[in-house]
Amino acid sequence: MTGYTMLRNGGVGNGGQPWVLRWSSRIRLTWLSFTLFIILVFFPLIAHYYLTTIDDADDAGKRIFGPRTGNELCEVKHVQDLCRIRESVSEELLQLEAKRQELNSEIAKLNLKIEACKKSIENAKQDLLQLKNVISQTEHSYKELMAQNQPKLSLPIRLLPDKDDATFPLPKSNRNCRLHNCFDYSRCPLTSGFPVYVYNSDDYPFGSSLDPLIKQAFEATVRTNVYVTENANIACVYIILVGEMQEPVMPKPTELEQQLHSLPYWRTDGHNHLIINLSRKSETQNFIYNISTGRAMIAQSTFYDVQYRPGFDIVVSPLVHAMSEPNFLEIPPQVPVKRKYLFSFQGEKIESLRSSLQEVRSFEEEIEGNAPADYDDRIITTLKAVQDSKLDFVLVEFTCKNQPKASLPTEWALCGERDDRLELLKLSTFALIITPGDTHLVISAGCAMRLFEALEVGAIPVVLGEQVQLPYNDVIRWNEAALIIPKPRITEVHFLLRSISDNDLLAMRRQGRFLWETYFSTSDNVFSTVLAIIRTRIQIPAAPIREETAVEIPHRSGKAAGTDPNMADNGDLDLGPVETEPPYASPKYLRNFTLTAMDIYRNWNSAPGPFHLFPYTPFDPVLPSEAKFLGSGTGFRPIGGGAGGSGKEFQAALGGNVPREQFTVVMLTYEREEVLMNSLERLNGLPYLNKVVVVWNSPKLPSEDLLWPDIGVPIMVFVSLALH
Repeated sequence: MTGYTMLRNGGVGNGGQPWVLRWSSRIRLTWLSFTLFIILVFFPLIAHYYLTTIDDADDAGKRIFGPRTGNELCEVKHVQDLCRIRESVSEELLQLEAKRQELNSEIAKLNLKIEACKKSIENAKQDLLQLKNVISQTEHSYKELMAQNQPKLSLPIRLLPDKDDATFPLPKSNRNCRLHNCFDYSRCPLTSGFPVYVYNSDDYPFGSSLDPLIKQAFEATVRTNVYVTENANIACVYIILVGEMQEPVMPKPTELEQQLHSLPYWRTDGHNHLIINLSRKSETQNFIYNISTGRAMIAQSTFYDVQYRPGFDIVVSPLVHAMSEPNFLEIPPQVPVKRKYLFSFQGEKIESLRSSLQEVRSFEEEIEGNAPADYDDRIITTLKAVQDSKLDFVLVEFTCKNQPKASLPTEWALCGERDDRLELLKLSTFALIITPGDTHLVISAGCAMRLFEALEVGAIPVVLGEQVQLPYNDVIRWNEAALIIPKPRITEVHFLLRSISDNDLLAMRRQGRFLWETYFSTSDNVFSTVLAIIRTRIQIPAAPIREETAVEIPHRSGKAAGTDPNMADNGDLDLGPVETEPPYASPKYLRNFTLTAMDIYRNWNSAPGPFHLFPYTPFDPVLPSEAKFLGSGTGFRPIGGGAGGSGKEFQAALGGNVPREQFTVVMLTYEREEVLMNSLERLNGLPYLNKVVVVWNSPKLPSEDLLWPDIGVPIMVFVSLALH
């Protein structure tokens, strides 16, 4: 214990050397630290050097860490699987490489083909460019040939002097005036557009004598007419309104003649002037009879044979609805065909030819002079006998219950008020119109008024007297809307009227309604008809109808429609071209200026109308239901609403020499969706059909759920312009 204590306490026990022990402990610690340093630093460096240089030995057998052969590695079991995977991947890589080389070979071949195609395309482009040049040269040559074959338009040769010559003689007789010797064609070139100048009646003394209603209606019509111009220097026709005159302030014939001759463009003889007299009163309906009108045309409702110039003057209808539109709701329907009375007549002759039955005329005297004086008496006797026979309900009255209207001599005066006469005509199948006994009176305002009222309410006119000149008789085929019977056949009238079938009656009534609505009903129609007659006579095309944007109704197409069995087997019928390109424009219509010189009375419509009278006039009526039209693209031409035909007939109607010409079908409909869909389905497969235009003529639009048939061509649905 003592020694130990001494060591801890730095004593000098055990020989007295404590510092030796401390020195040896320090040496051991230093050596241990140095040894660890050598081991931790130099040994990794030596190992690294050895590992990096040991494989450089030339002897392969001395390699320790170098790669070994496959057999040596594969001796390990878990490494064998990796070896098999490596071999499989190697085989796949070899296959992919072979495929890659094969694809590269194919790509090289395709690149060669592409280069060949590019060369072919370049050659084709060159050929196409050459073809375009050839086509362009051909078109240019064609236009040159057409220009050489088409004569240049120039003004027609003047028929009258260039200067106003006061000494230029008037025709020897007014009856000798016709278009060829009393009309100046040079003022009306074919390309002029038919300008019309209308005198302002208020600027002349006779204007204060005109009926205010007639004058106001005429002025309103003039303002909306497309042909009226304010430039009198370019006008083709000059129009002046002289009637209806008011009796208290009516000028004397000599005064009116002087006022007419003093018009600024009268040019001494009034050529190219039209005097319109819309008078209905007997006192003023022909007050210009004793007035010298020179070469001016006259349009009125009353003419004597010595006064009327066929093909020059115009017989117009009376202007009943001056400032008001007719009430179409009060017009009776077309059916039933037969009404209460077979025919009716009310009238009274104020003054007759003072030749009684006691005055006996020989047959030679009758055929040399006027008709026998007893014709009216025979008519009265025959009609009363028919009424008394009770075979049919007939109403004839030859004496007015009230004071009859004023009338011309030998003319049957109208009885009662207009409303009373219309009520009787609504109950009559036929309306008798007895012409004046004076055969020199070719038409009178009274006869024209009876004709107007009969057509208005659907009573078929029966005109007794073939010498009569009905309104617009040179352009309207009256035999399709009225019966014109010579007076000597009065005894056969009853048999003739009973022999007409219901179908013919309905057709005549429908045609009469059409004529009344188109040419008689309003002041616009009367004025437009007068201008259309003059324009047609001098062979000037009508002005194009003003284009108006239509409102298209969106619709959905349903399933494809079936083919009509009647058109299923077309045989050798050419179905027309397949339009894979944009719409092809039709060849230009080159007959616009020769249309009026051709056969304008060709039956384009099964029910005659303005299509064969005045083609493409602005006052054409609404087209008949389901009417078909010819044309390509947007244009179409009326061909009628009758039995129709197949596309082959339509294409042949165009001349058959236009291979790309097609036609358009136009349909009018009014809330008859099922009928419309059936009609559209029947058009599927129709040859040469370009498109179908449906005009929806009802305020109620078609239902959104309505499925329209797919017929292979566009179906365009528009709202009628009348509903805008």
